[in-house]
Amino acid sequence: MAHQSFLGSPEARASCLDLWKEKNDRLVRQAKVAQDSGVSLRRHKLVQDTLEGLRELLHILHGLPAAVPVLPLELIVTCNFIILKVSLAQGFTEDQTQDIQRGLERVLETQEQLGPRPEQGIRKLWESVLRASSLLPELLCALHHLAGLQAALWLSIDRLEDLALLLQTLNGNQNGASKDLLLLLKTWNPPAEESDAPLTLQNARGLRDILLTAFAYRQGLQELISGSLPRALSSLHEAALGLCPRPLLVQVYTALGSCLRKMGNPQRALLYLIAALKGGSAWGLPLLEASRLYRQLGDTAAELESLELLVEALSATRSSEVPQLLIDVELLLPRPDPASPLYCGTQSQAKHLLASRCLQMGRAEDAAEHYLDLLALLLDGSDPRFCPPTCSPGPCMPEVFLEAAAALIQAGRAQDALTVCEELLTRTSSLLPKMLQPWEDARKGTKELPSCPLWVSAVYLLQGRAWVQLRAPKEAISEFSRCLELLFRAIPGDKEQGAASNCEQKCRSDMVVQHLRAAALISRGLEWAANGQDNKALQDFLLSVQMCPGNRDASFHLLQTLRRLDRKDEAAAFCWRLQAQTQLPQKEATWSLPLYLEIYLSWIHSPDCETFLEEFQTSLQEPHNL
Repeated sequence: MAHQSFLGSPEARASCLDLWKEKNDRLVRQAKVAQDSGVSLRRHKLVQDTLEGLRELLHILHGLPAAVPVLPLELIVTCNFIILKVSLAQGFTEDQTQDIQRGLERVLETQEQLGPRPEQGIRKLWESVLRASSLLPELLCALHHLAGLQAALWLSIDRLEDLALLLQTLNGNQNGASKDLLLLLKTWNPPAEESDAPLTLQNARGLRDILLTAFAYRQGLQELISGSLPRALSSLHEAALGLCPRPLLVQVYTALGSCLRKMGNPQRALLYLIAALKGGSAWGLPLLEASRLYRQLGDTAAELESLELLVEALSATRSSEVPQLLIDVELLLPRPDPASPLYCGTQSQAKHLLASRCLQMGRAEDAAEHYLDLLALLLDGSDPRFCPPTCSPGPCMPEVFLEAAAALIQAGRAQDALTVCEELLTRTSSLLPKMLQPWEDARKGTKELPSCPLWVSAVYLLQGRAWVQLRAPKEAISEFSRCLELLFRAIPGDKEQGAASNCEQKCRSDMVVQHLRAAALISRGLEWAANGQDNKALQDFLLSVQMCPGNRDASFHLLQTLRRLDRKDEAAAFCWRLQAQTQLPQKEATWSLPLYLEIYLSWIHSPDCETFLEEFQTSLQEPHNL
């Protein structure tokens, strides 16, 4: 009641409002001084003093009965308080919802609409307040400011339907209006502030522009990922024209480059990527996209150069930028999704991409060096976040070892490959006994197949190949036999069985096992044959054909051996069966093999395989062979 009598006089009320407005304006200026102070203790103290000052001023205003003459200032102070809290926390929290709700309830108190009734949701409160605001034009500017903060909060937590309804109401066309958020944001026209209005950290029109840019970029990314490329291009162009800080502009240009690349317009895509590289110091993302573009164009040298620059960019330590004491676009964007094509990853992930591409493109020496650098980086703990999450494609640590060993063998460095294999065995040998029971369960189809035995089997396989390269057939045959012994302890479950692990999400575990078995059998068979033991070789080649029916390499080596043993009838019978198999409709594979296994299979593939099989099948049709 004391407040009511004190404010009863127009002169007293004006005097108090002037004092409170002056304090708000002083605090806003203080926040702007703090923003220009850089990272310092002085900045921290100024910001905390400003926040405490706004909290105290808001406490005073909330202690008064809600009154229309005071409410515009009270709502502006509320907005300044929310903006400062959100910028310091770098995101919205439940506290901001409560702050906004308190402001709305104060508006309704002036209309005596907030009696003893059940609490209503924030959306219903907004509907009631905006209806009441038609009777209170003095509050309209401040309410639009508060609505901008509500819109930012809802956008940040993906309450897009509520956001659309709020914008429809603000635009005065709720019934039958468009639900296109981009159009609604463009249509929203907050009232201009009067010259003597209380100062704000960020006005309603500024918030509208931030919302427009943030939503355009979010929508563009979603459309890019879903494959709606023309719409993505339009949304991303809209974002690029908005209020983009330089780091975000780099992301927008990179997304535009990715979109144009997928649309088959590489030259325009390249222009955007060049603009992204000029736009700031965050070069990782455009360099990654540039490597994809050059890969699509078949420019191997440019692709690898982009990946090398990407590794350098991610290894450089960048100074952290001072966060703005405002709500900016980046605060309204979701966290980077590792499954997104615009996720740059870590230095070790980039290094792995470079190493694996070198290996795939036959640059074995470069691949070997990159893999050794990568292993050093991972083993000294510099980048422990290498193993990607479930949704992100890529290998896990054991597979990196296996790829490294394959690269070293490809480069003719068999002894180094054995060292890498021994390191992996040391790290997995303690796990293997614990895996035997799950392996048995998998064989019975009761559980998923564990990956550890697959990795250990692959180690034995690669060690065997290394010994072949070192011209040690006895050791090679021993390693191939160890591989087979471990693999034949189990058979993958039925078709409903899941993948072996997150690391082989695209690979059917049973197919991996089958190809490992076939590779080991063919490899051991080749060693038997090289040592003049064709009968033993024949047994292994027969088993390899059974493991992988239709495998052309297994068939080639089997027919070669049968011919050497002068078993022409068996060779002819097998060749007819093989020809019948190739005429059956083939299912397109929906899985891919691990890289180390693809590389290994290329080693046991004879370049003469297809020619030999075709000539052999043709010879069977000639009269003298019937």
